[in-house]
Amino acid sequence: MSYGRGFAPWIAAGFVSAVDWRWGAVAGVVVGVLLLLQDRSGGVAMDAMVLEISTIVYFVIIGAIAFSSPDSSVQDHSDVLSFVWLAGTAWGSMLLRSPFTLGIARRQTPEEYWDTPGFLAVNNAITAAWGAGFTFIAVVLAISSATGAPVWVGITAHVIGLLAPAIFTSVYPKRVQARLEAMQAASA
Repeated sequence: MSYGRGFAPWIAAGFVSAVDWRWGAVAGVVVGVLLLLQDRSGGVAMDAMVLEISTIVYFVIIGAIAFSSPDSSVQDHSDVLSFVWLAGTAWGSMLLRSPFTLGIARRQTPEEYWDTPGFLAVNNAITAAWGAGFTFIAVVLAISSATGAPVWVGITAHVIGLLAPAIFTSVYPKRVQARLEAMQAASA
């Protein structure tokens, strides 16, 4: 599983919401549940699906609001709310000492590293990068909405807020591994 796969429900909801936000929420739930079921049938542990579970809960809540009150002002703020939710997922998982990236990383890392302090530290850093990216997007979108900023400001925030943590996720573990190998070679 890649980190990007966890965003599939958000992408599906975004496309369908362009037609109707109620059905966008349904699309988010359906895609989220399908991914969750696919992963569970493949033997993926629940701790590797924190993002998927959080996503499903978000879309169930938004769907309930959308269907019970289709003209709710929540619709006007759903982009900001979605990134507040994702930021809350990232920061909350760190507060619970179980960064949401931990389960995903375990699927890509040999088991002998799972209980090492370094593995947890790397995942804390990666989760913090995602939390910062989500928070950045939420803040910029909220300010943009309040000030009537041009659309390109929000688009730029999305690109920066998602691309920066994705690059960090790709580069940082490799740098840590290289430093560790250099330290081991120097002490040998």
